[in-house]
Amino acid sequence: MKCRTCSNTDLKKFLSLGTTPLANNFLTEQQLQQEERFPLELCFCDTCKLVQLSHVVPPEVMFKNYVYVTSTTNTFKVHFTAMAKELTDEFKLQKTSLAVDIGSNDGLLLKGFQQWGVQTIGVEPAGNIAVIAEKDGVETINDFFNEAAVRQIIARKGHADIITANNVFAHINDISDVIRNVDLLLKPEGVFVIEIQYLGDMIEKMTFDNVYHEHLSYFTLTSLEQFCKRHQMEIFKVKRVDSHGGSLRVFMKRPQSLRSIDASVKDLWGYEQRLGVNDFNTYRTFAEKVYGTKEKFVGFMKRIKSEGKTVYGYGAPAKGNTLLNFCDIGKDYITYVIDDNPLKQNLFTPGTHILVVSSKILDEKKPDYVLILAWNFADEILKKTQKYAAQGVRFIVPLPEPRII
Repeated sequence: MKCRTCSNTDLKKFLSLGTTPLANNFLTEQQLQQEERFPLELCFCDTCKLVQLSHVVPPEVMFKNYVYVTSTTNTFKVHFTAMAKELTDEFKLQKTSLAVDIGSNDGLLLKGFQQWGVQTIGVEPAGNIAVIAEKDGVETINDFFNEAAVRQIIARKGHADIITANNVFAHINDISDVIRNVDLLLKPEGVFVIEIQYLGDMIEKMTFDNVYHEHLSYFTLTSLEQFCKRHQMEIFKVKRVDSHGGSLRVFMKRPQSLRSIDASVKDLWGYEQRLGVNDFNTYRTFAEKVYGTKEKFVGFMKRIKSEGKTVYGYGAPAKGNTLLNFCDIGKDYITYVIDDNPLKQNLFTPGTHILVVSSKILDEKKPDYVLILAWNFADEILKKTQKYAAQGVRFIVPLPEPRII
């Protein structure tokens, strides 16, 4: 394979999480015998410093029917509502302004912009999710963010003041095409704002379960700056945010824009040099720690099993499925996985084939332990389940190393 941003063909593999199913591909009982698996490996490009997957699954396989819904958690409702307010204020968006969201899911962020009177339109490839957004009053084009979709937006709404892409930029193989279409759609002083899970946080916090087939690229500011320069875009501000265990909000503009470069860019660049994001040895060391973390987690779960204790999972996120498949923790260890998203309920987790149920199960059968697979929502989950903790159920957070809370 070749690097998706600079075409270098000499990529260095440093971490294999095995051959795994698609982390959001939940299964009916009839589908359990016909599950596809794909290599899940990370590589480093020594030319442009991008970390990326070695194998690309076609997007049509992953995204045309999708079960991830942004509004499932209150945490994200708060996060994206606040983001819409911040961007509206910072860039002085008005009733005549247009906000476009790439991979807009159920329209949560765009609903935030609508609260402030900003015109909106989303682009969402998953037909089932686009229908949810439209029913909720968010105009949505059911397509990938390609030139045809951009031409539709310009015809309907004109050019955009702001384009956002939250946790989707890393999902796209041809990001050069995305930037070309962003350039086509943006007004001269328009801004492009993305949120990406931050590789710096993954390295420091050992959140390797954020690796799955949808996430093709694992960005640092260093690798992203090199990509932007190739496509006549410029990063003028960065902000670290808490979502997904540590993300980066990146603000881009055209080089000729009058917007000044914020000090946050230089500050983060300095942090990355100290972290060693340009050095392949940093990633080899990270991989060694990942394998060590796996041993600790498997040993922890084996001890609980040997004591005859029952365990339920809470949350069926993609990251949880990466963790369970990599560690080979399945039905022998976990009886049910609870998830608050109705689209996942009564289906089976990819690879491990554990039945996903609603939280009502806790009123019927109490486990000894609940493993919080959606650890980035641990506070919200613990708040929801206080009464069960009072009744003796204990909760486990798996990473960076398993602990009972």
